[in-house]
Amino acid sequence: MAEAVLGIIGGSGIYDLPGLENAREEAIQSPWGEPSAPVRRGRIAGLPIVFLPRHDRGHRLSPSDINYRANIDVLKRAGVTDLISLSACGSFREDLPPGTFVLVDQFVDRTHKRESSFFGRGCVAHVSMAHPVSPRLLLHLAAAAEAEGIAIARGGTYVCMEGPQFSSYAESMTYKNLGYSVIGMTNMPEAKLAREAEICYATVAMVTDFDCWHPGHDAVSVQDIIKVLTANADQAKALVARLAGEFPREHEPCPVGSDRALDTALITAPEARDPELLKKLDAVAGRILRA
Repeated sequence: MAEAVLGIIGGSGIYDLPGLENAREEAIQSPWGEPSAPVRRGRIAGLPIVFLPRHDRGHRLSPSDINYRANIDVLKRAGVTDLISLSACGSFREDLPPGTFVLVDQFVDRTHKRESSFFGRGCVAHVSMAHPVSPRLLLHLAAAAEAEGIAIARGGTYVCMEGPQFSSYAESMTYKNLGYSVIGMTNMPEAKLAREAEICYATVAMVTDFDCWHPGHDAVSVQDIIKVLTANADQAKALVARLAGEFPREHEPCPVGSDRALDTALITAPEARDPELLKKLDAVAGRILRA
């Protein structure tokens, strides 16, 4: 088995990861453009960790400005086998109040401005997104949260909107009535790209507000969210430390095939593949292209 390398993507409010031993910053070049920031490498309890702040330090990037392809590509190049996304979100359910951590297991993509695949003209691939989250990672996260006394909810659907504006009331009510659990602006196409790169992926959706459907919270403000973000960030860092301490040191095969997603995904005949695109795919699809 390969060594497990745990990747952490820090969302709003999480721009660094304290507790990294022998931490060093590394700027990894990507053929897909500039990632959000250099990665920080280190270890927690001996486990290799690679941290990337999604919005860059100081929250320089809006959700629509993030180069999701470059982010996933550099994490793959850094050797990440298992990826945890820490993401702020709004809640559509009374039983998921601010401060709750939701271990979502489904996504709905409502974005429209973002590059959502590494593949395309010259090399077409269709990966399965039926089960977009690694159930094995969810089990490890749930155990770590329980050990830390962090309130979690297992399962739920995360709908990803384009942003950067918050929802209209009509949008909020629509998503609530469709049965979605939480709403955010960043987990798509991130989850899709992680699947294409054969990285096991899971999200900790950290509730900051009730969106605008709630009669007691009819408007979402950045000021209100920041108060909850601070508390959530502290808990998220404790969660990561606990997770790293108990995480398997060897990468475990994913029950839903995240780490073998390209086995049956490529449809373009070898002789019809674009050599220039293949060069860009050297990290995310190297395993299958070299086979």
